[in-house]
Amino acid sequence: MLEAMLNLNPDRIAVAELFGTIGSAAKTSEYVRMLRAIEENKKIRALVIDIDSPGGGAGASEYLYRSIAKIAKKKPVIAFISGTGASGGYMAACAATKVVAVPMGVVGSIGVISMRPMLYDLLEKIGVRMEVTKSGRLKDMFSNFREPTPEEKQKEQALIDAFYDRFVEIVAEARKMPPERVREIATGEIYTAMQAKDLGLIDELGDLDTAIDLAQSLAALPERKITYVKPHRGLRDRLLANTATGMMQALAFGIEGRLRERRIDYR
Repeated sequence: MLEAMLNLNPDRIAVAELFGTIGSAAKTSEYVRMLRAIEENKKIRALVIDIDSPGGGAGASEYLYRSIAKIAKKKPVIAFISGTGASGGYMAACAATKVVAVPMGVVGSIGVISMRPMLYDLLEKIGVRMEVTKSGRLKDMFSNFREPTPEEKQKEQALIDAFYDRFVEIVAEARKMPPERVREIATGEIYTAMQAKDLGLIDELGDLDTAIDLAQSLAALPERKITYVKPHRGLRDRLLANTATGMMQALAFGIEGRLRERRIDYR
């Protein structure tokens, strides 16, 4: 459908949305497929990404960052932070050629967090005991059902530090800053867009029109033609999207993920 529309209207600016928490495998794949289609279509001369995201999973955030960076190597990409561009959401923006944000937008939260609910006290109160059979000494180091050992805490911190170093590296390269300077800013705190501009985390203050105008200028397009693009959603997802079943599935998957998995997030 996108191809057919673009055949009639060549040389356009694509506007895509990146809203909400980053992390669902299905949602991330949909975004990556959309971004790849934009990258490969020569009739899309520039991309504006409208970002309103608090971040999310570390792996998913970098996957989106790398997909956007591939486009930026071929055509101008403008990240427009319309609300929140924090943590993994800001990482995605770092892949763009330029970053624009509304003055009262929220930017930053450059850091990594790992968290899980600890359930062993609750289970003890209700008389439930977990029995674990494993191979590999540290296979259950992220268990919800016991306290981590000092060794496990040390290894987990090393893992978090490695993710943090990678985040700092991405920001330093994107914003052309020394890593030491990025570390001074990367405390995990958030900044207003006005503060972020002073710190060098974004390029301009403005609105979506500002971002589109900048994309048009960088792409040297004589006319302002726009195509709004959204990730493709399968028939099943579309049928369930507005039903109680769809909501219950989303809730169940979210709770299950929180209980069973150790989350390492750019948030």
